[in-house]
Amino acid sequence: MTEPSDRLLNPIVVGIAGGSGSGKTTVVHRILDRVGWDRIAYLPHDAYYKDASHLPWEERIHLNYDHPNSLDNDLLIEHINLLMQGQAVDAPIYDFSRHIRSEKVRRVLPSPVILVEGILVFADERLRDMMDIKLYVDTPADIRFIRRLLRDINERGRTVQSVVEQYQSTVRPMHMEFVEPSKVYADIIIPEGGHNDVAMEMVIGRIETLLAEHGA
Repeated sequence: MTEPSDRLLNPIVVGIAGGSGSGKTTVVHRILDRVGWDRIAYLPHDAYYKDASHLPWEERIHLNYDHPNSLDNDLLIEHINLLMQGQAVDAPIYDFSRHIRSEKVRRVLPSPVILVEGILVFADERLRDMMDIKLYVDTPADIRFIRRLLRDINERGRTVQSVVEQYQSTVRPMHMEFVEPSKVYADIIIPEGGHNDVAMEMVIGRIETLLAEHGA
């Protein structure tokens, strides 16, 4: 991790990791609401799934989307570097109902803070080395599963059976192999995620201190 004094003119990069359904999005929104949506470039890691449109449907639904190899980290790193250089990027949009990358993109403007969030953002050393602050959201497995089940049914057009099968076949094993071990790289571990007011005040205060040091 590069020291803030060496990067006075560059944005602050914040990484947020944690298991699926841990409450990372709540943490993201609390930071966005307090620090300011106009001061943060938000890059969700799950928008960077590799495009599988060349595969038939039956193969796409059985891909392991919880393994680090399923994500296009090269593109994410390229986008972070461009934002740090003051250039806007066109972040991909992933269609979770069809398991393909959408033809649409989301324009992300350079900002004083770059916020990168996803279950596997600490699994890649290259990404970790770009981060000034690394947060891990720690939530019990049963709560995470319930949240994932409701989200995938209501927001991603999945069935209960497909969610349960995916959880048993890839989500849980990959969590144990890659996500949980990445907790050791966190600067701050947040139990209960965005509902932990004390931890959130500490995190937001640290971001605001770094912004002041960077003259942002």
